[in-house]
Amino acid sequence: AADLPSPSRGPRPAMTSIGDLPEDVLVELLSLLPARELLRTCRLVCSQWRYVVDLNTLWKRKCQRDGFYRQSYDRSISDWKIFYMLCHMKKNLLKNPRAEENFQHWTIDANEGDKWKIEDLPGAHGSHMSDPRVHKYFVTSYGPCLKSQLITLAKEGYWNQLMDEIRPEITVKDWYAARFDCGCRYELTVRLLSKDWICLEEFHPEPVVIEQWSDATWREISHTFQNYPAGVRHIWFQHGGQDTQYWAGWYGVRVTNSSVTIGP
Repeated sequence: AADLPSPSRGPRPAMTSIGDLPEDVLVELLSLLPARELLRTCRLVCSQWRYVVDLNTLWKRKCQRDGFYRQSYDRSISDWKIFYMLCHMKKNLLKNPRAEENFQHWTIDANEGDKWKIEDLPGAHGSHMSDPRVHKYFVTSYGPCLKSQLITLAKEGYWNQLMDEIRPEITVKDWYAARFDCGCRYELTVRLLSKDWICLEEFHPEPVVIEQWSDATWREISHTFQNYPAGVRHIWFQHGGQDTQYWAGWYGVRVTNSSVTIGP
């Protein structure tokens, strides 16, 4: 019988593992995973994965994937992981800002006159807002009406080291309006508080007085806290006002669409 060719006796090629991939390919693959999995699982696999998960390039790639990246950011952002986390967590920290859940989540601090009330936009002698998500507003009476919310940052995912070392910007916005036929007064106070409730920084502008026969348009007030002291653990937001003519009913300032956000 003819001799059959013998199988090759040479060494078999080594099996390729994910750890043998070039760094840029590994960055591309790991950037597909959720941040929580990267930090809590992948980073613990081995020293190589820990090194890759900590790379700025991986988090920059995640920012690109999730739509958080702009080329103009390249020179200003030193830590893309923190930037990604801030973008990913960014939301309105005030609950029920548009009066959709009655007064739930709000603390009523002053409720004089005929007390706070909720009305539908545009309301009597009022105007619509440009934001189509807003359908209701809170309205004050002829005595002082104030309401507030306390935000505890740790409960919202903002850890102490982040607030003390990175100190991301804290932006506060509020919308207010008067009726056409009655004057009103609007006021806002926002405080950054320590764990012991000490006020570390405050935004408290002069109250706004709107005269009778105004255009009744909605106005935005905005403030951004920057370079505030370390130790911020809570944010306290309070707003409200009253009418200036002491008419029975709900002729005072209207407020809605309030927001407190933390972001890069």
